[in-house]
Amino acid sequence: MRVKKHKGLRGTACLLVIVLVVSLLSGCTSGSTVEQTGDTDKYPRMRLRMTTNGTAIATDTVSAQRFAEIVAERSGNNIQISVFSDDQLAGGNMSKGVEMVAQGATDISAYATSVLAAIDQRLMVGALPWLFADYTEAREVIDTTGGPFYAKLLKEKGLHYLASTHNGFRQITNNERTIRTPEDIFGLKIRIPGGQIYREFWQAFKADPVAMSWGEVYTALQQGTLDGQENGYSVTNSANVFEIQKYMTEWNYTYEQYLFVVNQRVWDGLTPETQTLLQEAATEAANWGRDKVEKEELELRQKFMDSGMDVYIPTEEEMAAFKAVVQPMIARYAEIYGEEADRAFNLTGLE
Repeated sequence: MRVKKHKGLRGTACLLVIVLVVSLLSGCTSGSTVEQTGDTDKYPRMRLRMTTNGTAIATDTVSAQRFAEIVAERSGNNIQISVFSDDQLAGGNMSKGVEMVAQGATDISAYATSVLAAIDQRLMVGALPWLFADYTEAREVIDTTGGPFYAKLLKEKGLHYLASTHNGFRQITNNERTIRTPEDIFGLKIRIPGGQIYREFWQAFKADPVAMSWGEVYTALQQGTLDGQENGYSVTNSANVFEIQKYMTEWNYTYEQYLFVVNQRVWDGLTPETQTLLQEAATEAANWGRDKVEKEELELRQKFMDSGMDVYIPTEEEMAAFKAVVQPMIARYAEIYGEEADRAFNLTGLE
């Protein structure tokens, strides 16, 4: 006997699928059910899509969420920003994510400079070895001369720069020995995120740098395929790497940051009041993210030591020996990046 299909049930199923798709595409920020009470002449109603590469709990994403909250509150919910973590709109592809915001397929992004460097290698200038002594200096340089330098490069690529927040200083962990001298690094197989600066840095110390997807690193460290990895406290903690690595040297060898950027055409189409709101909210959210990173690193250092990890902080003399190894590399990149980058970040002072 032939079973007759029920059109009503089929229609209901289709409706449920549509509802689920719309829910997924709405991102992490709600929208349509929120009462809009703002001045529509000042803040025209709009929904913007913002992408991040990090997970839902990563610094770039939580700072983006803070940004969205501030904008919604101060615009009377007229301007709502949906935040999409893990580069989900680009299928997890960071390079595609950068391309999408530059072309206007998405509106706003928070990406690490090492990711944005795909459109201009000079955006990696802030990651040169030991460029900043500490977070205070990083903030000061970026908020005075560094930010305008980024803004100029990004505008040439169709992006408007809003603000910078910490990704963090990167440390080294390994299972072989405490690293106190350049010789202690010789021969270590260290996972790196990719990029020429990172590769040349570790090669200068005669290590064996391995570019590997982060999702494969934990198992590789467990199995001894890798000796160590380099990352900030936050990532080392969130990935539980501190549980399987015996030694950490806190040497702040490079600083990484996330830049808040808006598609230039989208930016140009906003009212002056909306531009001011987005700029102020981005600056506030970025500084909130910076404070969060700095506070948590002190807590994580203690957590790692309490768990049995040997966390070593080199002396000034020991740091001088590390820095001497990469002076030729720094001088070469200072020349590659040019005079504008030198003036913005005082690269000559590193040589």
